[in-house]
Amino acid sequence: MLLRNTLSRFGLFSKLLHWLIAILILGLIWLGWYMVDLTYYDKWYNDSLHYHKSLGILALALALVKIGWQQYTPAPAPLAGLRHWEKTGAKLMHYVLWGMMLLIPVTGYLISTSAGKPVQLFNWFAIPALVDVDEELRELAIMVHYYLAYATLFLVAGHAGAALKHHLINRDDTLKRML
Repeated sequence: MLLRNTLSRFGLFSKLLHWLIAILILGLIWLGWYMVDLTYYDKWYNDSLHYHKSLGILALALALVKIGWQQYTPAPAPLAGLRHWEKTGAKLMHYVLWGMMLLIPVTGYLISTSAGKPVQLFNWFAIPALVDVDEELRELAIMVHYYLAYATLFLVAGHAGAALKHHLINRDDTLKRML
């Protein structure tokens, strides 16, 4: 199997990045959803927050690698036979998902650092705060982070639904190219 993309197929590295980021995003959304109901005295309160932050930074790093990789080895051309609106919709969906992969971790970083705390990455090292303590920025970042995460869940469902529609109804190779 080729590492790089070809004109007709995704390479192994693109597939691995795609699925690893997808699992991370879904896991982070679930963990965020789980965390909001924990109290300060719950034994998982600090651990879940630590893992959410660390995995969020990892997801951001992988998204940056994915964007760089896409510049190095562009995605295959859309399948022949797709309608113009399908090609446009797919391209738009990918751009919006890339934006979410960048914006959600940045807002998460701002939530922690606007409170004056660095972000610990798996207790390996700390990513320092680059902004001053700012409660208004923190509240805005919390709100944006929350709504973008749920919007991403909706977009991911649409993305997966479109892939399944192509596989089950259109019976084309759209999904197969990423498996």
